Amino acid sequence: METLNLTQEWDKKFPQSNKVNHRKVTFRNRYGITLAADLYEPKNAEGKLAAIAVSGPFGAVKEQASGLYAQTMAERGFLTLAFDPSYTGESGGEPRNTASPDINTEDFSAAVDFLAALPNVDAERIGIIGICGFGGMGLNAAAMDTRIKATVASTMYDMSRVNHYGWEDSMSKEEYDKMLDRLGEQRWEDFENGEPQYIPSFPEEVTDSVPAGLDPISAEFWEYYAMERGHNPRARGGFTTTSNMAFINFPLMNYIETISPRPILFIIGENAHSRYFSEDAYRRAAEPKELYIVPGARHIDLYDRTDMIPFDKIESFFREYLK
Repeated sequence: METLNLTQEWDKKFPQSNKVNHRKVTFRNRYGITLAADLYEPKNAEGKLAAIAVSGPFGAVKEQASGLYAQTMAERGFLTLAFDPSYTGESGGEPRNTASPDINTEDFSAAVDFLAALPNVDAERIGIIGICGFGGMGLNAAAMDTRIKATVASTMYDMSRVNHYGWEDSMSKEEYDKMLDRLGEQRWEDFENGEPQYIPSFPEEVTDSVPAGLDPISAEFWEYYAMERGHNPRARGGFTTTSNMAFINFPLMNYIETISPRPILFIIGENAHSRYFSEDAYRRAAEPKELYIVPGARHIDLYDRTDMIPFDKIESFFREYLK
């Protein structure tokens, strides 16, 4: 197993809870990549616990939203694991900042491997939470890994759909063909340069304002990733340019109906620009399923707004289906 450089001090975007025990852990996926994670255990818990693996948003790290979800659910009695996906954050894998729908789906199953091996986890009571783009990866994992007994997709993005068809399916055939030509040319450039092109979306240092002229969606992400609200130097947004090629012909939602009879809870903000992804996935999924709409919430509000993230609903969902 490769050696990772793990930060030991508390560097999360949320306060540390005195209700849970926290420690850093590592585990490998089936591709041999070592993943870094934070394990949260409720204090004074007895017996075998239900467990939840958490990851996302797409391009984020465990010090941000996934850690907040994991710690909060541990406060409510679940053993939880927030992990950095392959090639990102403190996890291993080269080249850095690469995204792969196959490998990132596998990351969830590897987290289930790790959780099931813990002596205080009931292997028959494991669920997952995928946030933003990892909502789609989590659903894809649940479609083929029946060890995942319940799935929450929070403020989901379908990264395969948006890469193939464009925003709100607006990409024309001419635009699509030009995109493929650009990506093909980029592969040649990457080969000549000896490394893939990576253009971060956000600065390494915290900013105090949103740049003028950004479109509303980009401005919303800037507010979280580039400003004090959510900034982390290991989460600069974006992936290697040619990572997009992997998503174009890897439709993450194609088998969503096969998750049944295991349940899915979709959570989306009323005002989220990404709302259509969850609504369409909900229509395609089979029962049992639920779509929970958070009044007034934007997409990024379900990353960190504890007054908006419906933790009571998430807890009741897992208590019902991980029993």
